[in-house]
Amino acid sequence: QVQLVESGGGLVQAGGSLRLSCAASGRTFSNYAMGWFRQAPGKEREFVASISVRGASTYYADSVKGRFTISRDNAKNTVYLQMITLKPEDTAVYYCAARTFPVSKSVYVREDEYGYWGQGTQVTVSS
Repeated sequence: QVQLVESGGGLVQAGGSLRLSCAASGRTFSNYAMGWFRQAPGKEREFVASISVRGASTYYADSVKGRFTISRDNAKNTVYLQMITLKPEDTAVYYCAARTFPVSKSVYVREDEYGYWGQGTQVTVSS
């Protein structure tokens, strides 16, 4: 079993920054591909970013490319999402997700490719 706990959400003004963290349980975190998704009010959950098992590969949704950075620290069992130049349309609940048994250096963008999810953290960007 993998347990994921997100933190770092909050209220920020447009143009501001936040860093989300996702702490994972288990001794095999370095074997998980990780992803961030978000769900805005009244909308379906959408892909934000993904990172491969050792961080060699990353992939971003077009809407966040150049503003968000996904990274991981396998020694701390944690994946991060650094968000800068935030916009009101970034307001959402942000979820981290883990995929076990990934292919090395692969990233994953579909929800059904992930088997474990955190409870989410709210990010609100005011205009």
